Amino acid sequence: MSFESLNLHETLGRALTAASYTEPTTVQEQAVPAALAGKDLMVSSRTGSGKTAAFMLPALTLVLKAREAQRAARAAQAAANPAAAGAEQPREPRDFREGRGRRDNRFDGPRVYTKPTGPTVLVLCPTRELAMQVAKAAMDYGRYVPNLSVATVVGGVPYPAQLKALRGPLDILIATPGRLIDHIGAGKAVLDNMQMLVLDEADRMLDMGFIDDIKHIASNTPATRQTVMFSATFAGSVGNLARELLRDPLRIDVASHTDTHADIEQRLHWADDFTHKNALLDHILTGREVEQALVFTSTQRDAEVLADRLAEMGHSVDALHGGMPQGRRNRVLQNLRSKRVRVLVATDVAARGIDVPTISHVINFGLPMKEEDYVHRIGRTGRAGRTGLAVTLAERRDFGMIQRIQRFTTQRMPVATITGLEPKRGEPVATTARPGGKPGGKPFGARPGGFGGKPFRPAGKPFAKKAGPRPAR
Repeated sequence: MSFESLNLHETLGRALTAASYTEPTTVQEQAVPAALAGKDLMVSSRTGSGKTAAFMLPALTLVLKAREAQRAARAAQAAANPAAAGAEQPREPRDFREGRGRRDNRFDGPRVYTKPTGPTVLVLCPTRELAMQVAKAAMDYGRYVPNLSVATVVGGVPYPAQLKALRGPLDILIATPGRLIDHIGAGKAVLDNMQMLVLDEADRMLDMGFIDDIKHIASNTPATRQTVMFSATFAGSVGNLARELLRDPLRIDVASHTDTHADIEQRLHWADDFTHKNALLDHILTGREVEQALVFTSTQRDAEVLADRLAEMGHSVDALHGGMPQGRRNRVLQNLRSKRVRVLVATDVAARGIDVPTISHVINFGLPMKEEDYVHRIGRTGRAGRTGLAVTLAERRDFGMIQRIQRFTTQRMPVATITGLEPKRGEPVATTARPGGKPGGKPFGARPGGFGGKPFRPAGKPFAKKAGPRPAR
């Protein structure tokens, strides 16, 4: 299938040609025609599969149709009442005219208040980085749409700049739920004329506690809207939210967590301790085959500490995490894209939405908290037709998470060693019997006597309280 067969608007076809895109990906083949037909969608697709274009191309098509409908309505009104159409009318400020993508304080006539019309399309994203990536895609695919107006509303950015963007006609609004809630509460974000709602990485937004915010935002949009939902899974609370927000949705499952990731080689290195793990990381990063590396840590503090240590060793490195101001995060990402940074140390939340084809290595220095985050992590490499390497550095205490990741992906991470840095303790092995117990007992890592070695007490039998007064605090 070619993009011509998708019957996209001519301006979008020109943008795709300019970007050297000739054939749609699988998710685009299935999602774009359904979205153009006005269907609500539930889409599962892994990162790097082209899912952003799968909803952005229909969104831009909807913007073009909305403009045509507005022009037709004005022409019909002028034809029905030519006298009024030819009468002298007070001119509106320039920034409120259709098609102006920026505010202009110069006026042709008296100041006239015009209520903001709000966006035609609203895209909700879990993180600032992903929102910025989606905004960039909107401008790339809509480069030939006249005066396309795209605004981002995210945390970490001063309110005045966002209020300025929310005034007047707006084609596409891309936002994180928390900051958009603030603008809705202040009456600055108008969603009355919105025609399409996109939830990108919905599972991640729910993991971050945004479910009530999403419901509140949806309640402020027209009931006739089209809703498109992208998520790694639609089980549990994500599926419940989909049933609540979507109308007779079409389910598209293009790529799940069990994909083989053919363009990504996975390796597992066992480390005896933290010092050994640092030595393995240092050896990998000094390899000539490393074009750019994305190193994941479990916490923001770990990211800062590790980045400082690598900088002292002479690496061109920077850290990226959710605790950094947005301006600094933007500079870090720009340095990564321009190759001024060779090694980026990041947390899971901060790295969502990073799309840099030159990332050749993803290194899990700290393991993720959830199995699906592993899939999102390794998906940062092997993009745009390139191959990538995903390396996981694990200690024996990480054995349980390694097993859960392998069950989740239905793939085994091949164990590798580096000459001179082989683990002295050997590879952990799952056991089928408890120490001193019978075969078929608890698996590796289970402690006799309950959690943490403490005795287990059945429900309904509380701990006995000691007699006497409570000690002073």
